[in-house]
Amino acid sequence: MKNKMRREMRTFALTMTGLGSIIGSGWLFGSWKAASVAGPAAVYSWLIGMVLILIIGLTFAELGSMFPAAGGMVRYGQFSHGSLVGFITGWANWIAIVSVIPVEAVASTQYLSSWNFSWAHQLYDGNELTALGLFIAALLVFVYFLLNYFTIQLFAKVNSMITLFKFVIPTCAIIGIFAAGFHAHNFVDVHYGGFMPNGWSGVLTAVATSGIVFAFNGFQSPINLAGEAKNPRKSIPIAVISSILIAGLIYVLLQITFVGGVTPDMLANGWSNLSLSSPFADLAMALGLNWLVLLLFADAFVSPSGTGITYTATTARMIYGMERNGFFPPVFGTINSVYGVPRAAMWLNLGVSYLFLFLFRGWGSLASVISVATLISYVTGPICVMVFRKFGGKIKRPLRIKGMHVIAPIAFIAASMIYYWATWPLTGKVTFIIFIGLPIYFYYQAKNQFKGFKKDLKAGIWLIVYLGFMVLISWIGSNKFGGLNLIPFGYDFLVIAVFSYFFYLWGIKSGWLTEQLKKREEAA
Repeated sequence: MKNKMRREMRTFALTMTGLGSIIGSGWLFGSWKAASVAGPAAVYSWLIGMVLILIIGLTFAELGSMFPAAGGMVRYGQFSHGSLVGFITGWANWIAIVSVIPVEAVASTQYLSSWNFSWAHQLYDGNELTALGLFIAALLVFVYFLLNYFTIQLFAKVNSMITLFKFVIPTCAIIGIFAAGFHAHNFVDVHYGGFMPNGWSGVLTAVATSGIVFAFNGFQSPINLAGEAKNPRKSIPIAVISSILIAGLIYVLLQITFVGGVTPDMLANGWSNLSLSSPFADLAMALGLNWLVLLLFADAFVSPSGTGITYTATTARMIYGMERNGFFPPVFGTINSVYGVPRAAMWLNLGVSYLFLFLFRGWGSLASVISVATLISYVTGPICVMVFRKFGGKIKRPLRIKGMHVIAPIAFIAASMIYYWATWPLTGKVTFIIFIGLPIYFYYQAKNQFKGFKKDLKAGIWLIVYLGFMVLISWIGSNKFGGLNLIPFGYDFLVIAVFSYFFYLWGIKSGWLTEQLKKREEAA
């Protein structure tokens, strides 16, 4: 029975959901990964990432208040451009988000491997989880599943408590490491390459591949739960903006703390060869902070688990949203009449989570893949919001963010830049993974006898050409980002900015008042 979801989440719970998603395994591993790519200048990486994601997030905040629907992130492209754009962006976003669930379980298990117990050392072999480690991670994924299986209220209460706990541990890490052994000279020591050992290209690559986009990606969670918000027009913007800003401040302080806390012996081979299995716990042990080590090991279970629980909730709503778009069997759009949660969608995501868990057993590599896949879905937000504004009074608009005509194109260009910074060939590989989903799209189109396909194709061709352009520019661009250097560093940014603005205008022009949008407005 497709009954409605219950609107029970308030602003605080939604904000905690956003923060709970952003402050997950990212804080445990992100500072180490970013420092290994950018050195001390990783502080700039977090600031740049926060600002760019905030700009992108503002476009989705307006969309979330406009369409407070479950799984909202996968539905905006469908409303503005039809089925092709809706499928590509929805598929990319789902692939990115559902794979976060096993990544968080992997993160917890990897940290547990540093415990001073013989069984703990058998969880991780230095590169990936062992069979025992996979078993522990699989159990964690199932716990995330159970905490979402019965009621949204249980999820909201558990998540809020976990998120409040998350504030305490990073704060303790910052204070403890600063007090015990902060090495200020690490920021400028020429023996390790100085403040910016890999130049600006290292700083920008860190934004895309070191877990920064991966971490801030959590701003989506309040938007995907908008269908269960008590007052979405007020709650969604507050939850999105405040969660990005608060988490950004925490991450910048953590990065400063990490850079200053690294000991000389850890830096013997330079920032690029900084190898730590449990980064902050390793620092605490080196500094003799046994009390902090215990707290960090506890948080290594709590923080990733809180994020895993949140993503288990939001991915189920995304499957529900994609079913409403017409790309999944009707059973996945079924809401349990007693508990008001999409249980069939949850079972599907549990199976996919286990598949990802066994395919990808390391935190760093999968975090990069997730980031690039997410960026493909980000490019639609700035365009969708301006398409809906083009319709004027035909669309109900509870929130109108000032300056959106400036924010939207900057957001689109920002998403394109981060996509490019992810480096070749990763950009090409992830784009290929996204296109692998197209047979599912064509199956449902054929099942619907390709009704309206020509119009949807015409409205979506800009996205196909755009993705092809981004793969090409990544391949022939600067060698600082893995390309052939046919377009030197600096000029590549100019080319991307100019062409991105062209695609932005093309995307807006391609938007139309789709049948799904008409039906939704009539129902509202």
